[in-house]
Amino acid sequence: VRILPGFAELAQGKVSVSELKEVDTSDLLGRSEVEANLALLKRNIENKSVLITGAGGSIGSEISRQVSKNNPKNIILLDNHEYALFSIKNEIEKTYPNIKVFSVLANVTNKERILKILNTFMVQTVYHAAAYKHVSLVEENPFEAVTNNIFGTKICAEAACEANVDTFVLISTDKAVRPTNIMGATKRFAELILQSMSQEAATRMTMVRFGNVIGSSGSAIPLFQRQIKEGGPVTVTHPEVMRYFMTIPEASELVLQAGAMGKGGDVFLLDMGEPVKIFDLAKRLIKLSGMELIDENNPNGDIEIIFTGLKTGEKLYEELLIGDKVSQTEHQRIFRAEEDYLPNHELEKYIESIEAAAEREDTKGLKVILEKAISGFVPEETIVDVLYLQEN
Repeated sequence: VRILPGFAELAQGKVSVSELKEVDTSDLLGRSEVEANLALLKRNIENKSVLITGAGGSIGSEISRQVSKNNPKNIILLDNHEYALFSIKNEIEKTYPNIKVFSVLANVTNKERILKILNTFMVQTVYHAAAYKHVSLVEENPFEAVTNNIFGTKICAEAACEANVDTFVLISTDKAVRPTNIMGATKRFAELILQSMSQEAATRMTMVRFGNVIGSSGSAIPLFQRQIKEGGPVTVTHPEVMRYFMTIPEASELVLQAGAMGKGGDVFLLDMGEPVKIFDLAKRLIKLSGMELIDENNPNGDIEIIFTGLKTGEKLYEELLIGDKVSQTEHQRIFRAEEDYLPNHELEKYIESIEAAAEREDTKGLKVILEKAISGFVPEETIVDVLYLQEN
């Protein structure tokens, strides 16, 4: 319920229209949302035991909602963030009272615990959403991302194979394609692990790669909305920076549908339309909020946009595909990519080298290893590298 102010208050500028108008993030997409194939949505969920790792996060929580809609036998929500886990469990129990919901406070790097959970609940489908994803934070804390994104994925996938899980789906990112940052490199390495394991595993290993998610925690949209509410300025890194965008429900439905089509070692991606300029997105959000942009044509507008420069490891453009081998699937907007992978013995050598670099906290050495292992990875030197060199 909202109270509409009197016309006098509005006329005097005491109340902004933006205080009344809530922007629907789907209005920012610039294209129609992709419709789901209901048969694909249910294939790995209906009457099955389903585990979601990172269930309290932006994508993990929406996957949990989508799974709950499709009549699972039971749903296991796993996260190491206590309040996030508490929140999503309460929401699912309230919205879907007839579904068996179990919350598990655990870390994806604890193999013994993950294996016990998989066996106890006889899990048939795993959606692995647990990851550190914020580019700038990961640049400052590279080995936390290595532990979570690389070793966490490896441990969960190995446990899934040992527990005879039917399907294991990794939530990946467009930043894994020719990465320029540690986050993207660790996610691509996680893909390489699954691609290698899938050659021999009975468990179907599937990866789903998509772009930025509108409204997810730490994304540009909530930041812009807060900046607009505070009267600006809105900060954009570069006037030409472009990104692919999807809504949280779209991204989550893609994960469920693509996972249902996986045969083993597949990389799926969504036809996300044309990439959107972040600058244009900021202007659209200002307009949808009932404000006017301050520029040379309108110096008396409400909100200014300023450019802050690209952050370390940030690209102007993102890509979804490595190479050009791509084919259609059952869903007209989902594509299957065929990409090169590393043989298991070669991958194990890289993993051993990464573990050794982690013990030394050698960020420079880590980047050298990842550069050799990952096609197109071009790392940038950061203050963390400089500090390591000074200490050693």
